[in-house]
Amino acid sequence: MAPETPEERIIWYGLGWTYGFYVLGALYLVGPVIGWLLFLLVFSRLLDPGQEFRVPGPVTLWLLGMLLMLVCIVVGHLLQGLGTGQLIKSSIGWAKGWALMALFILAGSTLNIRAELIARAAMRVCLHTLVLLPVFVGAWLLRLPETAYVSPLKAIGGPGPEFFAVSLYELDPQSQLPRWRLFTPWAPALGFVANIFFLLAFVEQDTRWRRIGICASVLMILMSQSRLAILVLLAVVGLLFTLRYLRGPVMAFTVMAASLVFAFAGSWFLESAENAYESIKSARADSTRVREALARIALHRWQTEAPVWGHGVVERGPHLVEYMPIGSHHSWYGLLFVKGLVGFAALAIPLAASLLFLGLKLARGGITERTGFVCALLLLLYTFGENLEILAYLIWPGLMFIGLAHKHEPRPAQPLTLGPPA
Repeated sequence: MAPETPEERIIWYGLGWTYGFYVLGALYLVGPVIGWLLFLLVFSRLLDPGQEFRVPGPVTLWLLGMLLMLVCIVVGHLLQGLGTGQLIKSSIGWAKGWALMALFILAGSTLNIRAELIARAAMRVCLHTLVLLPVFVGAWLLRLPETAYVSPLKAIGGPGPEFFAVSLYELDPQSQLPRWRLFTPWAPALGFVANIFFLLAFVEQDTRWRRIGICASVLMILMSQSRLAILVLLAVVGLLFTLRYLRGPVMAFTVMAASLVFAFAGSWFLESAENAYESIKSARADSTRVREALARIALHRWQTEAPVWGHGVVERGPHLVEYMPIGSHHSWYGLLFVKGLVGFAALAIPLAASLLFLGLKLARGGITERTGFVCALLLLLYTFGENLEILAYLIWPGLMFIGLAHKHEPRPAQPLTLGPPA
């Protein structure tokens, strides 16, 4: 597997050298560079009269939606009187956040990029994780400093020093147990990326690489100790099983058997699910309390202060929420607080359009279309636990697959199996 086009070379080295950029503290900067370089390639193809250029409808909605995010920033800053300097800073943040969501989806839907190459580059990152695992675990066993160093590149500017820090491990403040975030800014973000890599492992055609990807992805999810990541992993496994047997008799018999079981033991299942949910919440009670308080503050201030265009910028919360940014840990609450109803719609409409469009293609699509649909579903699930904007520089392989799945070219139907695609 080797890159054959300029866009594939950018992806191959940009993703494959993840740990190299992480050691330099440059990963937060590399993601936006990759996104805008791919956009320049898209723009050059658009200007070439000899090439056919078509943008799928849902991808167009992503472009319009993310541009609307920029409009929200401008209007919000003007209404709140935040000044020109803050407006420029927020616009740069948009270029490194929401804009990347559309740029990577656009690149995947228009450039000559093989799905197998993206998957193999992700598997290389998984291999590097397994190789470096003794270093991260050994650092905790030897009680070395949690953060090895913070890159001087932080002077360029970013959300915080954790985006430029080389973290060996961290201790949960409640349980004092170790958890790892590796090349991500916080542990739950590692679970998000690992779920994407787990999904891409089933695109990989080489059995050895696929096993490496699955093992490393599950290991990263467990090391992150993210409750949401574990739940999403279980959901992805169930969805892969469902899509594999979607048109076969196994699914019909499974649904029939499940219906009979639920008819006799439905109340027990519901009660068990409720108990399990409460157990998950109580496992990290402090985190749950902070998240719920952040949500209440965000909703109250959005409704009473800036319902249409939002407050324009992120604000730190009070001591009650440990000074966490208001609206963090939740994309929808964050959008309502910062960008109001307009910003909420700017994400909701294109995301819903992608899920609907790709969902309709499931029956006749191939492995790429189905992977793109599940990636879009991952985005939806993680909007309830993470801020998509701030993690766009890490989750872009999943965004690329959403773009690939939106391509107009018809693809042969093939079952989604746990082995290499036919």
